[in-house]
Amino acid sequence: MAGTRPIPKQLWKAAALSGMASYLDAGLIVSISVNLAIYRDSYDMGVWMAGAISAIVTGCIAVGSLVGGRLADLFGRRRVYNWDIFCFALGAIVITLAPDDITLLIGVLVAGLAAGADLPTSLAVVSDAAPSWARGRLVAFTQVMWMLGIAVAIFLGFVLSTTGMTGARLITGQLAVAALVTWALRSRLKLSDEQDAEEETAAAPRGSSLKNIWTRAALLPMTATFVFYVTWGLGANTFGQFGTYLLVTVSDASQSLATGINLAFIPIGVLLTFAFVRAADTPWRDRLFHVAAVVQILAFVIASLTAGALVGMLVFFVLYQLSNPFAGEANYKVWSQLTLPADTRGTTQGLTYALSRGVFAVAAFFTPALADYSPAVLLWTITACMTAAAFAGVFIIRVLVPRAGGAAQDRADLRVAST
Repeated sequence: MAGTRPIPKQLWKAAALSGMASYLDAGLIVSISVNLAIYRDSYDMGVWMAGAISAIVTGCIAVGSLVGGRLADLFGRRRVYNWDIFCFALGAIVITLAPDDITLLIGVLVAGLAAGADLPTSLAVVSDAAPSWARGRLVAFTQVMWMLGIAVAIFLGFVLSTTGMTGARLITGQLAVAALVTWALRSRLKLSDEQDAEEETAAAPRGSSLKNIWTRAALLPMTATFVFYVTWGLGANTFGQFGTYLLVTVSDASQSLATGINLAFIPIGVLLTFAFVRAADTPWRDRLFHVAAVVQILAFVIASLTAGALVGMLVFFVLYQLSNPFAGEANYKVWSQLTLPADTRGTTQGLTYALSRGVFAVAAFFTPALADYSPAVLLWTITACMTAAAFAGVFIIRVLVPRAGGAAQDRADLRVAST
């Protein structure tokens, strides 16, 4: 079957380096989450300040996605791809060395903008380089990097949970190092001459014209993938940013236990994300979505019924890690590359990222206060969002993916031998 056809090593390398955008995005969000209680104590923050920091992280990623995706289509994806990662490193360094909350906010601003800019750009780069029969696997592999970003941040948070601000600085410091190494490797990455030529075509006036975004071919998949991502992401982003915080403040777990719970379930998610990569270019990708979406909703129902009690949260984490890899962001990434027009892929996916992350930012600002007021209300709201995401995913599978199938064969098939 197409999903088992070997992929050249150079394309896997491109996917891994592009996936570092997801690694750093997840790492930044989860690092702030893991460190939030420490920042709160060290900088004497209230619940609104804690919410503001999380909102700024997500808001900056939203703005960065919007601007970065557009700049990539206008001036060349490889150019933006090489430099936004360097800007992320600078922001991560500021966060790591911040002596107070104001400096912390400045670092979060820079790192968030750069992380957002890199997300749609890096996906467009790997999608441009990929043949149609391998695009699902290569794009899905970036989700493995996203899971690794979560895993490393949570693991370090667990190991360093008793070291206070020293541990917090080490957790964000590794992001700066990873970004600098990625920048050096991306600068030397070489794909085929044909890929470079196609990138120039993607940046040409025909592709970069904004009027190309407001066509039915672009608007329908852009709207559908946005609805899926924003509704699913409200739940995922809440637990990504506030998972440790909620376990400590709602479930009465210690900092060590909270980070340990998160860490214990991460390997499940990583292994199942690898399984999704194997299925990403086969019919099983969308078949598994239906089952996983139901299990994911069930996970949030259990968390809601128990109002965040520790036992209920343990069951939630098991079911969530089992289902999330097959009904989450990986699906959004693959569906976006399969259904969005190639010439405006950076701009259109940048828009869906930006609008979604903007919603996440607003939600993050109110989350600590809402959790303090009523954990049950917060959890039931997220459950409703996950249900809406399931319906949006079914629409994409049944309507958009079959419609885009005939256009999936593109020039990438002709150049794979030269990569």
